[in-house]
Amino acid sequence: MFSWSNLPRPIVALAPMAGVTDAAYRQIIKRLAPEVVVYSEFLSTDAIHYGAKKTMKMLHFDPALEHPFIVQIFGKKPEHFLSAAKVVEEMGADGIDINMGCPAAKVVSSCHGSALIRDPVLASELVRATKEAVRIPVSVKTRLGWESPDTLIPFCRALVDAGIDALAIHGRTYKEQYSGCAHWEPMYALKDVISVPVIGNGDILTAQDALEKIGNLDGVMVGRGTFGNPWVMRDICDAFASHALSMPTRDRLTFAQKVPLILEHCALAIELKGEERGMLEMRKHLASYVKGIEGARELRAQLVRVETLAEAEKLLGEY
Repeated sequence: MFSWSNLPRPIVALAPMAGVTDAAYRQIIKRLAPEVVVYSEFLSTDAIHYGAKKTMKMLHFDPALEHPFIVQIFGKKPEHFLSAAKVVEEMGADGIDINMGCPAAKVVSSCHGSALIRDPVLASELVRATKEAVRIPVSVKTRLGWESPDTLIPFCRALVDAGIDALAIHGRTYKEQYSGCAHWEPMYALKDVISVPVIGNGDILTAQDALEKIGNLDGVMVGRGTFGNPWVMRDICDAFASHALSMPTRDRLTFAQKVPLILEHCALAIELKGEERGMLEMRKHLASYVKGIEGARELRAQLVRVETLAEAEKLLGEY
C-alpha cells in the first residue's frame, strides 16, 4: 500500500489545480516523469456523497500510468467526508488529500478551502472523519495562514494530532492569494517541529528553483510552473537524482520536437472527453505551449479557436 513515509526523497508532486489536472494532463506528466505523485482536480465531498455524474467522471484515472494517484477533496461536512473517502478508496486511489488552501472567494465563502485555517477544530474533525473511513493515507494541502504565518505551526500540529499522514504547504497566506513571492522559511520551521512529511509549494518554475528551495523539506510540489512546460517535472527529478543542473528541456528542445507531445496531450483529452469538449479544454494548454516561440501571438490567436485535432495538427505542423 502507498505510504508517504516510504516514498523516495525528495518527493516531486504535481499540484492539484482546478480545470487543469485532469487525467489527460496527469498522464502527460507521468509519461515524462513516472516518479511524480499526481493529484486530481479538487472535488466536492458533497458531490461525491450524492453521486453527481460530472464529479464521478472526474475521479477517472488510468491505474497503469497514474500511480501514485491522490484525490483531492473539499467540503465542510464530516459525514460527507466519511462517505466520499470510502468512494475514493474503493475506486483505487492511493491517497486522499483535503483542500484547506484554495483562496477562491466562492470556495472560502462556503467555509471550504482556506476558510478552514480559521476553524482548526472543524479542520481536525474533517481529518478524523476521513481517517476513520479509509486505510489509505490522508494528507492536507494548506497555506501559511490567513493573514500571517504565525498560526501555521499550531494549525498543522492540530492536524497531525488528528492523524494526518502528510502536509503540502503553499508559501503564501490567504490574504496574499497568488501575489508577491512565496515564503519558504515558515515551511522549514514547520518541518523542524512536526514528524510527518512536509512538501513545499510556490514559485517552483525550474529545476534550479527546486534545488534551491528544497531545504529540509521532504519534497516539492509544482503547479503553475508546469503550464506549457510539463518537461520541467523531468528536469526536477533528474536534478534531485544527480544533484546537478543541465539545460532545461524546454530550452533544449526545438518547438518542432515538442509538437508530438503536445498532440499526444490533445489526443488524450479527446479520448477522455470527446473531440468537442476535449479540444475546447485544450485551448488554454495550447496557448501555454506556444508561449515564447517566434510568432506566438499569431499562432495563439488561431489555437484558441481550434475545434478538432486535425486543425491543431495543421497549425502546429507549420512551425
